[in-house]
Amino acid sequence: MSEFFAKYGAEIASKTFEHIYISAVALALGILIAVPLGILLTRLPRTANIVIGLTSALQTVPSLALLTLMIPIFGVGKLPAIIALFIYSLLPILRNTYVGMKNVDANYVDVAKGMGMTNMQSIMMVELPLTIPTIMAGIRLAAVYVIAWATLASYIGAGGLGDLIFSGLNNYQPELIFGGTIPVTILAILADYLLGMLEHRLTPKALRGEAS
Repeated sequence: MSEFFAKYGAEIASKTFEHIYISAVALALGILIAVPLGILLTRLPRTANIVIGLTSALQTVPSLALLTLMIPIFGVGKLPAIIALFIYSLLPILRNTYVGMKNVDANYVDVAKGMGMTNMQSIMMVELPLTIPTIMAGIRLAAVYVIAWATLASYIGAGGLGDLIFSGLNNYQPELIFGGTIPVTILAILADYLLGMLEHRLTPKALRGEAS
């Protein structure tokens, strides 16, 4: 074991950092686009079906095929991988944001209007806090997806732990396969755990009590 880490430890650390970078940027872009879009679509019900249908269709494209389609447009490297993973992160976050906002009790919205809140104030101060658990569930699911699918990014020169996995497969080196697979699994579990802690912090105390 010590001999393995002495030989591959630096490479595993470097590939893990690349994997985290690709996944984190893709997920952050997904959150920045999908959450506001999901909120907006609750005010545009006709458009909502089209947009959610389109993102659902993109989700059905095999991840390797989507990565390959990025090459003629963006070349090889981290950029096309990030864009492809960003596309994959959209659906769970967008869908959960939309569903969560639509399912907010109308009585809360009526109370907000009765207090003189504007539409934006109602969203930011009433509806969004109530929707946090649903939105975070989508983000947690997207994070696990992105971390898992980022292993395929090595096929287009993006780096990451996929380099170790596929190098091990091509050269029949089981230690490299484990050296890439185990960190990916740990990253996915850790991301879900940390996002779960963030969800608990962001969820209003009244909702925490209901959940418990």
